[in-house]
Amino acid sequence: MTKKEKIDFIQKTLDELYPTLEVPLDHSSPYTLLIAVLLSAQTTDKKVNQVTPALFSIANTPQKMVLLSAEEIKRYIAQIGLSTTKSKNILALSKILIEKHQGEVPESLEELEALPGVGHKTASVVMSQSFGHPMFPVDTHIHRLMFRWGMSNGKNVVQTEKDAKRLFPKESWNKLHLQIIYYGREYSPARGWNLEKDIITKKIGRKSLI
Repeated sequence: MTKKEKIDFIQKTLDELYPTLEVPLDHSSPYTLLIAVLLSAQTTDKKVNQVTPALFSIANTPQKMVLLSAEEIKRYIAQIGLSTTKSKNILALSKILIEKHQGEVPESLEELEALPGVGHKTASVVMSQSFGHPMFPVDTHIHRLMFRWGMSNGKNVVQTEKDAKRLFPKESWNKLHLQIIYYGREYSPARGWNLEKDIITKKIGRKSLI
């Protein structure tokens, strides 16, 4: 298959499997999405969705969050990995949003990445899903599949993101990155991977670099 045929097959298959998608992290605003994505580092979206309802019921804005201490925040997210660091970052970034951004989540990749605990992936998710800017946040699923599909060398997530943006049309990025995440979980997991079930990898050739 040519490069274009592979890309067309990937997009066609994903559109058929996942014509409509919801962001896997439950949220009601750019702020709650920002907190949820921050919490999702080194844990599952399912676990995040289990702990955030209680936290967001009392603190779904920066103004409400700063009324809590880091220890109080930690009690709500204790089941999440790195809860001590994350609770401190949530409190710190909430204070910065109030002091520097009038209590609003900034619509800027640079300003988001400047917040405590917010890396490039987290900022990209917020820019994509809350504000609609074309982004291609790379998580472990996307990193794994881009390598399996021969579309990146698997060196690091920075390179994977560059390759994804180079190969796929910009207007598809926001939907496509979610589709690949769902596909990775259902058809091409890291553990218990079955090539016969993995429709896309089976068709385009595993690790056949293009």
